[in-house]
Amino acid sequence: MQNVINSVKGTALGFAGFLTPVLKESKFKETGVVTPIEFVIAGDHLVHTCPTWEWACGDECKTKSYLPKNKQYLITRNVPCVRRCKQIENCEVQENIVESEDGNEGWVETHHFDSAPSPLSEKISGISLEGNLNSLNVTSLNVDNHVLNSATNENPNVRNINVDTQKVCADDDDDDDEEEGDAVDMDAFVESGFLEDDSVTIHPEHTKSKKLSSSSVDEILKTRTYDLHITYDKFYQTPRLWLYGYNENQVPLSVEEMYEDVSQDYAKKTVTMESHPHVPGPSMASIHPCKHADIMKKLIQMVTDGGRDLGVHMYLIIFLKFVQSVIPTIDYDYTQNINL
Repeated sequence: MQNVINSVKGTALGFAGFLTPVLKESKFKETGVVTPIEFVIAGDHLVHTCPTWEWACGDECKTKSYLPKNKQYLITRNVPCVRRCKQIENCEVQENIVESEDGNEGWVETHHFDSAPSPLSEKISGISLEGNLNSLNVTSLNVDNHVLNSATNENPNVRNINVDTQKVCADDDDDDDEEEGDAVDMDAFVESGFLEDDSVTIHPEHTKSKKLSSSSVDEILKTRTYDLHITYDKFYQTPRLWLYGYNENQVPLSVEEMYEDVSQDYAKKTVTMESHPHVPGPSMASIHPCKHADIMKKLIQMVTDGGRDLGVHMYLIIFLKFVQSVIPTIDYDYTQNINL
């Protein structure tokens, strides 16, 4: 039922956006909205600050006349998403409440991960090279002796060659003082055909394909990736974030799988599946922009009260930071730090 309601709302807002005139006068500081020109300015600053983002043109038949043809929307690809939202929600080690120094309300640090080592790292740190060194040497020595004995027993030419493994560690001085026997006649060695005899070659047995144990498979980190788009919403006159995810095999995620990476407070409410305004194809998850202007207005007021000025070029950098609470496990924010 909720999907039907969202679909009807999306259709109505799309029609309303078509009728809404393009905002031309800046109202950024008064209401938190931006004009298409200001959106492009903020996008250029984001691309310059964080090169993982880039401008895209989109489908030619969906080009918006109020935006430059080569700057219709912003995109970043292959953004990692290691965890599901249910793994970090209501978990104290994943969230940290940061108190404000001036006594005002604090904020939540959503990527405060526990510094304790993971079970996998504990297993790695528990591996002792020295503890396995002796067994490794013994094994290799036993293999060498087995190879040598097998070759000696199977080939008469090799049986005639006396090899004393105990002499390997003899002092060099003894080798210089004593010469044991005559040197091997290489011409006779070649004529004997030993060089062409491959019977001493150790042929490995048929190797069966090894399969990972279930425990090993469980320890493999399966990482989803997302393509993120930022478009300009003409009706709300703010940026809008779109998501499309892939599993570790680059197969597109289902709708329900994408909702797993959205905070459950926002799934199917603030985040809904809708048609992309610039790209044809399947519906994409989108964070509804109805509250973006109000949030930005409050942030602008905070900066102003602190005696500073917030330029419109910083809009998208701040925008990406406050929408992180909706998709906390998608690690897309590599922009600069902001002190409000």
